[in-house]
Amino acid sequence: METSMTPAAPAADRISRIRLSSVLLPLTTPISDAKVLTGVQAPMTEVALLFAEMSTAQGHEGIGFSYAKRAGGPGQYAHAREVAPALIGEDPNDIARLWNKLVWAGASVGRSGLATQAIAALDIALWDMKARRAGLPLAKLLGAHRDSVRCYNTSGGFLHAPVEEVLENATASLERGLGGIKIKVGQPDGAADLKRLEAVRTRIGDGVPLMVDANQQWDRPTALRLGRALEEFGLTWIEEPLDAYDAEGHAALAEALDTPVATGEMLAGVAEHVALIDARACDIIQPDAPRIGGVTQFLKLAALADHRKLQLAPHFAMEIHLHLAAAYPHEPWVEHFEWLEPLFHERLEIRDGRMHLSDRPGLGITLTDQARAWTRESCEIGSRG
Repeated sequence: METSMTPAAPAADRISRIRLSSVLLPLTTPISDAKVLTGVQAPMTEVALLFAEMSTAQGHEGIGFSYAKRAGGPGQYAHAREVAPALIGEDPNDIARLWNKLVWAGASVGRSGLATQAIAALDIALWDMKARRAGLPLAKLLGAHRDSVRCYNTSGGFLHAPVEEVLENATASLERGLGGIKIKVGQPDGAADLKRLEAVRTRIGDGVPLMVDANQQWDRPTALRLGRALEEFGLTWIEEPLDAYDAEGHAALAEALDTPVATGEMLAGVAEHVALIDARACDIIQPDAPRIGGVTQFLKLAALADHRKLQLAPHFAMEIHLHLAAAYPHEPWVEHFEWLEPLFHERLEIRDGRMHLSDRPGLGITLTDQARAWTRESCEIGSRG
């Protein structure tokens, strides 16, 4: 008697419930960079976050988040609330198809910006769930190239802080185990930037990686002049010297300077980054997974960046980007901010200049009671059954 050796197909799981939360994280000190000093923006006092907590009929769970600074948080939440019902009843493993379904659910507002930032929280939750289901950290599910990533601190080097405080912050970061220091530049007086940078380089020494970030506030002549003046400091990179969308200007600057040029954090979709890549506008690309649509879109961009052998230094959200950077073929950097730490029970391990993957499955994060207390609005889509 013949019997089939083909195993029965497993029953597909289905997304049964999604909880969306709009959380407002207050910052202990108003934050200023060059955009504040030039009058483009007001100091930043809070970060708005969109959390998506997802569960399935078989009891699997995942969490993802996106964020907005100064404006956009309520808009992200509102858009996610409109499109998230499209996921109910779907197989959570079909992540690429579900990303497209979410985009088309809100197609009239486009495929970048606030729309894809809202989708990002849902997409990241799906990837977190998939990795948890496999019992693997997200980096391992994606195919990690390393178990730790070089990391540098940014949060201690903003322009609202006097230089003495910046120096103390730099020392504390290095003592904590971080591998590099980034400070903000782009003041109206370029000489003040040079003086500030000289003080930091003297404090940390020539052997410590040092980066600067002008936050798009230089024009082309200023960027070239100051970029040349900065060469003596042996910088790891100059970040956002020009407007984020000035691919031609960035390309000319990258060609003219020995110091690598980094940019990309403010772009809101893969297509916008392609313009930078095609123009050879940077040596180091700095995508932000929550801004470009989540893990699904980040992986597309990473493949393009790898093809051009670009260095990678994702922006902000280290809780997500540690995993994505660990899966990038070329040695990357991860940006350290402690701002989001009150939201999560877990802490990332930092030592010997690197941020280390834990063995926790998925992103390895769970929300604190404080995150719940800072929730301004929430809703549940689907049911617990």
